[in-house]
Amino acid sequence: MSAILLDALLLGVGIIIILFGGDYLVRGAASLARKTGAPALLIGLTVVAFGTSAPEMVVSVFAALAGSPGLAVGNIVGSNIANIFLVLGIPAVIAAIGTTAKGVRTNALIALAASLLFVGLSWDRNLSYAEGGILASLIVVYVIYLAIVAMRRRDDPVVAELASVDEMEGLPKTNLGVAFSLIAGLIALPIGANLIVEGGSGLAVTVGVPEAVVGLTLLAIGTSLPELATTLVAALRRQADMAIGNVIGSNIFNVLAVGGITGLAAGAFAGGVEVDETFFRLDFWMFMASAIFVTLLVMSRQKMGRVTGLTLLIAYLAYLGALAWINLG
Repeated sequence: MSAILLDALLLGVGIIIILFGGDYLVRGAASLARKTGAPALLIGLTVVAFGTSAPEMVVSVFAALAGSPGLAVGNIVGSNIANIFLVLGIPAVIAAIGTTAKGVRTNALIALAASLLFVGLSWDRNLSYAEGGILASLIVVYVIYLAIVAMRRRDDPVVAELASVDEMEGLPKTNLGVAFSLIAGLIALPIGANLIVEGGSGLAVTVGVPEAVVGLTLLAIGTSLPELATTLVAALRRQADMAIGNVIGSNIFNVLAVGGITGLAAGAFAGGVEVDETFFRLDFWMFMASAIFVTLLVMSRQKMGRVTGLTLLIAYLAYLGALAWINLG
């Protein structure tokens, strides 16, 4: 087997393992929390919110500590770009996505501010321990804000998604099932992350591109597949109006939680996360453009229809083409 196929296989298998590991961990932890009698909202704001970000978090931390910062930062930036242009673009072609749910505009502004902050903190080409601490502190503030919103109303799309633990299917019922899910998740996450880092860094060397490119494309798309599947199912059932709120919430957690934990871990053990100069050529600007686009869209209260969805998909393909031209041309 050629080196490029082996590295691609390691990357692909790693993504599959880490996605299944994250799912098992969330279901096991949610079931355990329910057995203690914890309210669904509390479980959602803690176990589900942070558990669903666990795959991206573990990958970015492993990559940063293993000396592959391009994969770490590319995973965060690329996931947010894919979430807007791909995860919203494809379902919008199938069914119009509403933008008028309460709380969406506030969350869009928070996501935009978080994106601006992340780029600002990365401006010196390094995400330090202190800067990771800032991001991590802000995700705690954001979760507290969601809890306050939830006590007043449940129609915020991010809150509604996190509080729907009682509707989550496939939760283990027995203590043995809970233990198996937790153990499987805790074992699978680091194994998957290690395969991703090894395969991703090897693929970058073999193809002759920066590791950031692998993180921005293959890794980002791979870790965005669960969100894409969820929004596709919602669109097919003509229930896509909550999709934009869920994607925005995911992007906030990507920047603040994943970025924060990665900065703290790498800052403590590796002197911080090096932010490659290549991110400032195109990727950070596409990252910001996606956040600005969603903010303008929800502020205008216009539905995302087929034309908007196709435009997003074309823009994403153009971005991938530009990325290839910059790094392979």
